[in-house]
Amino acid sequence: MLLDKFNNYVKQNKLCTPEDKVLLTVSGGVDSMVMLSLFARSGYNIGVAHCNFQLRGIESDEDEVLVEKEAQKYNVPFYNIRFDTQGELEKSSESLQMVARRLRYAWFDQLCSEHGYTHIAIAHQADDSVETFFINLIRGTGLRGLTGINVVNGKLIRPLLFSPRKEIVEYAISNDIHYREDSSNSSTKYLRNKIRLGIVPRIREISPNFTDTMTANVERLTDTQKFIDRQIDDIRNEVVEVHDGQTVINVSKIDEKLPLQFVLFELMYNYGFNGEVIDNVYHCLIAANGTGKRFYSRENVAYIDRGKVVITSIPDDDDCCVEVTNEMDHVRACGFLFTLEHFDADDIDKLNVADNVAFLDEDKLQYPLKIRRWSEGDSFMPLGMTGRKKVSDFLINKKISIPDKKRQLVVLSGDDLVWLVDRRIDDRYKVEKTTERVLKITKVIR
Repeated sequence: MLLDKFNNYVKQNKLCTPEDKVLLTVSGGVDSMVMLSLFARSGYNIGVAHCNFQLRGIESDEDEVLVEKEAQKYNVPFYNIRFDTQGELEKSSESLQMVARRLRYAWFDQLCSEHGYTHIAIAHQADDSVETFFINLIRGTGLRGLTGINVVNGKLIRPLLFSPRKEIVEYAISNDIHYREDSSNSSTKYLRNKIRLGIVPRIREISPNFTDTMTANVERLTDTQKFIDRQIDDIRNEVVEVHDGQTVINVSKIDEKLPLQFVLFELMYNYGFNGEVIDNVYHCLIAANGTGKRFYSRENVAYIDRGKVVITSIPDDDDCCVEVTNEMDHVRACGFLFTLEHFDADDIDKLNVADNVAFLDEDKLQYPLKIRRWSEGDSFMPLGMTGRKKVSDFLINKKISIPDKKRQLVVLSGDDLVWLVDRRIDDRYKVEKTTERVLKITKVIR
């Protein structure tokens, strides 16, 4: 019975006690509505928090009404908030998912502070963890990314990770629990849905017990990562020094019998560097030709100095400049991945695309292009406008936050700014009727 499994899982993993105050994040979907039922039937001290992101019109409002009614049924506190998600998205360089995540978790923390909640319960279940495994496998996050979703992460607890979606739906049906199906769950626009709707069902045709098998595999990988973490802590204590705002990795102190590339990944990933960048650091170390080169994450820069890897926050005067040749199909700049594609103009169906994509008249471009942080003197001719405009004034008019201003990137052709990344291309480089070749630049959102 799901209720018994739930209580055993909570106790075995020491997720919470009856004395704790647990804030349940309830969207109205089957997972969170079942989580509310299980907590309420088990006698825990709970409250319900619901976020209305106002992205699906009447559907979002109907979700809100259902969750409030369910909270009233169980006679537990109900908290609701409506976010101007679209407005926040327009002010940010983040993806929609990241904006929504930032908004909701900031509000959850606020509720905990105001009402004394000690835990925040998220309704991720076993299938979610399996899907996360495949997402991270595709993205190349290494072993750490293959450990699925953490059961506990600070205040956050995930008390349904033991249960596959099938059991949760069966519980909802047998207990007459009303829930709503998010229409976006049937869209293959998002990577998770492509895996959920495309890959996983085909694997289940081969292995009907796939979720149970994968859950066991993820648990074993998690134990393996815990063991590695313990060993890496010992290595870190031996080879890493932190002083004056710098982290210095003394590579020569790392045991030669250990896989250096792997150890570097484990020591550097916490600073935001991805596997591709860390691999580049490793190859430069091995070839002894990395002096003077800089390697970026979104917030930090690493460089090689006499066999040591030095990591520090990106200085305000560091433009993170990288060159882009017409032979490249991707490049990383300041921790962001850009892809480059070349088309004949006749092959372009539409130019009305997302802000993270730019279509440019390639015959007007001068290679190598440059991608860097914007600087105070930058100006351009925004698409649809006449005359030049300073980037600083453009960002102010768009009410871009100070942190996002600091991270703002630009693409340059010669001395011309051709794309204010995520904002606007330069009108002089737009695709017109006379355009023959098109360069498509995409800032990959993850």
